[in-house]
Amino acid sequence: MTDRLRTSSSPLLRVSRRACRRRRCIVPEEPVASAQGAWGRRPGVRFAPEFLKSGLAARAGCIVLDLRMPGLSGLDLQEELSKAECTMPVVFLTAHGDVSSSVQAMKRGALDFLTKPVDEDVLLAAIHRALAQHKLRRREQEDVSAVRARIRTLTERELEVMRHVLAGELNKQIGARLGVVEKTIKVHRARVMEKMGVSSVAELVRRCLLAGVEPAEK
Repeated sequence: MTDRLRTSSSPLLRVSRRACRRRRCIVPEEPVASAQGAWGRRPGVRFAPEFLKSGLAARAGCIVLDLRMPGLSGLDLQEELSKAECTMPVVFLTAHGDVSSSVQAMKRGALDFLTKPVDEDVLLAAIHRALAQHKLRRREQEDVSAVRARIRTLTERELEVMRHVLAGELNKQIGARLGVVEKTIKVHRARVMEKMGVSSVAELVRRCLLAGVEPAEK
Protein backbone atom coordinates (compact mmCIF):
# COMPACT_ATOMS: atom_id res chain seq x y z
CA MET A 1 0.00 0.00 0.00
CA THR A 2 1.11 3.58 -0.51
CA ASP A 3 2.77 5.78 2.14
CA ARG A 4 -0.41 7.85 2.22
CA LEU A 5 -2.29 4.82 3.49
CA ARG A 6 0.27 4.11 6.17
CA THR A 7 0.41 7.52 7.81
CA SER A 8 -1.92 8.36 10.68
CA SER A 9 -2.70 11.72 9.07
CA SER A 10 -3.91 10.07 5.86
CA PRO A 11 -7.30 11.25 4.53
CA LEU A 12 -8.16 7.53 4.40
CA LEU A 13 -7.94 7.22 8.16
CA ARG A 14 -9.76 10.48 8.82
CA VAL A 15 -12.65 9.57 6.55
CA SER A 16 -12.66 5.99 7.87
CA ARG A 17 -13.19 7.25 11.41
CA ARG A 18 -16.21 9.26 10.31
CA ALA A 19 -17.58 6.51 8.06
CA CYS A 20 -17.24 3.81 10.71
CA ARG A 21 -18.30 5.78 13.75
CA ARG A 22 -21.45 3.68 14.03
CA ARG A 23 -20.56 0.78 11.74
CA ARG A 24 -17.52 -1.45 11.70
CA CYS A 25 -15.09 -2.22 8.95
CA ILE A 26 -13.16 -5.33 9.96
CA VAL A 27 -9.65 -5.70 8.53
CA PRO A 28 -8.16 -9.00 9.76
CA GLU A 29 -4.82 -8.57 7.96
CA GLU A 30 -1.52 -7.73 9.68
CA PRO A 31 0.15 -5.55 6.96
CA VAL A 32 -2.45 -2.79 7.36
CA ALA A 33 -2.22 -2.59 11.13
CA SER A 34 -2.07 1.22 11.10
CA ALA A 35 -5.55 1.35 9.58
CA GLN A 36 -7.09 -1.38 11.68
CA GLY A 37 -7.67 0.72 14.77
CA ALA A 38 -9.35 3.48 12.78
CA TRP A 39 -11.58 0.94 11.04
CA GLY A 40 -12.77 -0.60 14.29
CA ARG A 41 -10.76 -3.82 14.42
CA ARG A 42 -10.81 -5.24 17.93
CA PRO A 43 -7.55 -6.19 19.65
CA GLY A 44 -7.09 -9.94 19.65
CA VAL A 45 -8.89 -10.60 16.38
CA ARG A 46 -5.67 -11.44 14.57
CA PHE A 47 -6.61 -14.52 12.59
CA ALA A 48 -9.60 -15.58 10.57
CA PRO A 49 -10.70 -18.36 12.98
CA GLU A 50 -10.59 -15.91 15.89
CA PHE A 51 -12.71 -13.47 13.93
CA LEU A 52 -15.38 -16.13 13.40
CA LYS A 53 -15.45 -16.79 17.15
CA SER A 54 -15.42 -13.11 18.17
CA GLY A 55 -19.06 -12.29 17.43
CA LEU A 56 -18.08 -9.35 15.22
CA ALA A 57 -19.57 -11.07 12.17
CA ALA A 58 -23.06 -10.47 13.54
CA ARG A 59 -22.57 -6.70 13.73
CA ALA A 60 -23.19 -3.97 11.19
CA GLY A 61 -20.23 -3.18 8.97
CA CYS A 62 -18.08 -4.70 6.26
CA ILE A 63 -15.08 -7.01 6.06
CA VAL A 64 -11.86 -6.31 4.15
CA LEU A 65 -9.96 -9.54 3.39
CA ASP A 66 -6.66 -10.52 1.83
CA LEU A 67 -6.31 -13.79 -0.05
CA ARG A 68 -3.33 -14.77 2.13
CA MET A 69 -3.83 -14.54 5.89
CA PRO A 70 -2.72 -16.49 8.95
CA GLY A 71 -4.99 -19.49 9.49
CA LEU A 72 -7.82 -19.60 6.98
CA SER A 73 -7.25 -17.96 3.61
CA GLY A 74 -9.45 -15.08 2.59
CA LEU A 75 -11.49 -17.28 0.25
CA ASP A 76 -11.86 -19.94 2.94
CA LEU A 77 -13.00 -17.34 5.46
CA GLN A 78 -15.48 -15.96 2.93
CA GLU A 79 -16.90 -19.47 2.52
CA GLU A 80 -17.11 -19.96 6.30
CA LEU A 81 -18.87 -16.63 6.71
CA SER A 82 -21.37 -17.66 4.05
CA LYS A 83 -22.04 -20.96 5.82
CA ALA A 84 -22.57 -19.02 9.05
CA GLU A 85 -25.10 -16.83 7.19
CA CYS A 86 -23.06 -13.71 7.88
CA THR A 87 -24.55 -10.87 5.83
CA MET A 88 -21.62 -8.48 6.30
CA PRO A 89 -20.32 -7.49 2.81
CA VAL A 90 -16.80 -8.56 1.87
CA VAL A 91 -14.22 -6.45 0.01
CA PHE A 92 -10.98 -8.14 -1.07
CA LEU A 93 -7.74 -6.13 -0.96
CA THR A 94 -4.71 -8.17 -1.97
CA ALA A 95 -1.33 -8.18 -3.66
CA HIS A 96 -1.74 -11.83 -4.63
CA GLY A 97 -4.80 -11.73 -6.84
CA ASP A 98 -5.35 -13.41 -10.17
CA VAL A 99 -8.31 -13.87 -12.49
CA SER A 100 -9.29 -17.22 -11.02
CA SER A 101 -9.34 -16.04 -7.39
CA SER A 102 -11.15 -12.80 -8.24
CA VAL A 103 -13.83 -14.69 -10.16
CA GLN A 104 -14.22 -17.13 -7.28
CA ALA A 105 -14.50 -14.32 -4.74
CA MET A 106 -17.11 -12.43 -6.77
CA LYS A 107 -19.16 -15.59 -7.38
CA ARG A 108 -19.26 -16.10 -3.63
CA GLY A 109 -20.69 -12.61 -3.18
CA ALA A 110 -17.70 -10.31 -2.67
CA LEU A 111 -18.70 -6.71 -3.27
CA ASP A 112 -15.33 -5.75 -4.77
CA PHE A 113 -11.87 -7.19 -5.49
CA LEU A 114 -9.04 -4.65 -5.30
CA THR A 115 -5.33 -5.15 -5.89
CA LYS A 116 -2.48 -3.45 -4.04
CA PRO A 117 -1.26 -0.80 -4.31
CA VAL A 118 -4.71 0.78 -4.32
CA ASP A 119 -5.71 4.43 -4.49
CA GLU A 120 -7.24 5.42 -1.17
CA ASP A 121 -10.28 6.98 -2.85
CA VAL A 122 -11.00 3.72 -4.64
CA LEU A 123 -10.72 1.76 -1.40
CA LEU A 124 -12.88 4.22 0.50
CA ALA A 125 -15.52 4.14 -2.23
CA ALA A 126 -15.66 0.34 -2.00
CA ILE A 127 -15.97 0.50 1.79
CA HIS A 128 -18.73 3.10 1.64
CA ARG A 129 -20.64 0.97 -0.89
CA ALA A 130 -20.27 -2.04 1.38
CA LEU A 131 -21.51 -0.13 4.44
CA ALA A 132 -24.49 1.25 2.51
CA GLN A 133 -25.34 -2.21 1.19
CA HIS A 134 -25.18 -3.76 4.65
CA LYS A 135 -27.33 -1.00 6.12
CA LEU A 136 -29.98 -1.72 3.48
CA ARG A 137 -29.67 -5.49 3.97
CA ARG A 138 -30.06 -5.20 7.74
CA ARG A 139 -33.10 -2.96 7.31
CA GLU A 140 -34.67 -5.57 5.04
CA GLN A 141 -33.93 -8.29 7.59
CA GLU A 142 -35.51 -6.18 10.32
CA ASP A 143 -38.62 -5.73 8.16
CA VAL A 144 -38.85 -9.49 7.63
CA SER A 145 -38.44 -10.14 11.35
CA ALA A 146 -41.15 -7.61 12.18
CA VAL A 147 -43.60 -9.21 9.73
CA ARG A 148 -42.86 -12.71 11.04
CA ALA A 149 -43.41 -11.48 14.59
CA ARG A 150 -46.85 -10.25 13.57
CA ILE A 151 -47.63 -13.55 11.86
CA ARG A 152 -46.85 -15.39 15.07
CA THR A 153 -49.68 -13.49 16.80
CA LEU A 154 -52.26 -15.00 14.43
CA THR A 155 -54.37 -17.95 15.51
CA GLU A 156 -54.30 -21.07 13.39
CA ARG A 157 -57.66 -20.16 11.85
CA GLU A 158 -56.59 -16.57 11.18
CA LEU A 159 -53.45 -17.79 9.41
CA GLU A 160 -55.58 -20.15 7.34
CA VAL A 161 -57.94 -17.34 6.36
CA MET A 162 -55.02 -15.05 5.54
CA ARG A 163 -53.52 -17.60 3.13
CA HIS A 164 -56.86 -17.79 1.31
CA VAL A 165 -57.00 -13.99 1.16
CA LEU A 166 -53.52 -14.05 -0.37
CA ALA A 167 -54.89 -16.42 -2.99
CA GLY A 168 -57.38 -13.73 -4.02
CA GLU A 169 -60.48 -15.47 -2.67
CA LEU A 170 -63.58 -13.60 -1.52
CA ASN A 171 -65.07 -14.03 1.95
CA LYS A 172 -67.88 -16.18 0.61
CA GLN A 173 -65.43 -18.45 -1.21
CA ILE A 174 -63.20 -18.78 1.84
CA GLY A 175 -66.20 -19.61 4.02
CA ALA A 176 -67.31 -22.32 1.62
CA ARG A 177 -63.84 -23.88 1.55
CA LEU A 178 -63.43 -23.81 5.32
CA GLY A 179 -66.99 -24.79 6.11
CA VAL A 180 -67.92 -21.64 8.06
CA VAL A 181 -70.36 -18.81 7.44
CA GLU A 182 -69.24 -15.69 5.59
CA LYS A 183 -69.82 -13.49 8.65
CA THR A 184 -67.23 -15.49 10.61
CA ILE A 185 -64.73 -15.10 7.80
CA LYS A 186 -65.25 -11.34 7.86
CA VAL A 187 -64.42 -11.30 11.57
CA HIS A 188 -61.26 -13.38 11.06
CA ARG A 189 -60.25 -11.25 8.10
CA ALA A 190 -60.62 -8.03 10.09
CA ARG A 191 -58.48 -9.46 12.88
CA VAL A 192 -55.84 -10.53 10.38
CA MET A 193 -55.64 -7.04 8.91
CA GLU A 194 -55.41 -5.50 12.38
CA LYS A 195 -52.73 -7.88 13.65
CA MET A 196 -50.70 -7.56 10.45
CA GLY A 197 -50.89 -3.77 10.68
CA VAL A 198 -52.23 -3.26 7.14
CA SER A 199 -55.25 -1.53 5.66
CA SER A 200 -55.32 -3.14 2.21
CA VAL A 201 -54.97 -6.58 0.70
CA ALA A 202 -52.16 -5.29 -1.51
CA GLU A 203 -50.10 -4.34 1.56
CA LEU A 204 -50.92 -7.67 3.18
CA VAL A 205 -49.69 -9.51 0.10
CA ARG A 206 -46.46 -7.46 0.03
CA ARG A 207 -45.68 -8.20 3.68
CA CYS A 208 -46.47 -11.88 3.39
CA LEU A 209 -44.29 -12.24 0.31
CA LEU A 210 -41.50 -10.56 2.25
CA ALA A 211 -41.88 -13.13 5.03
CA GLY A 212 -42.21 -16.08 2.65
CA VAL A 213 -45.87 -16.91 3.40
CA GLU A 214 -47.44 -18.87 0.55
CA PRO A 215 -51.07 -18.38 -0.52
CA ALA A 216 -53.52 -21.25 -0.14
CA GLU A 217 -53.77 -23.65 -3.05
CA LYS A 218 -56.88 -23.20 -5.14
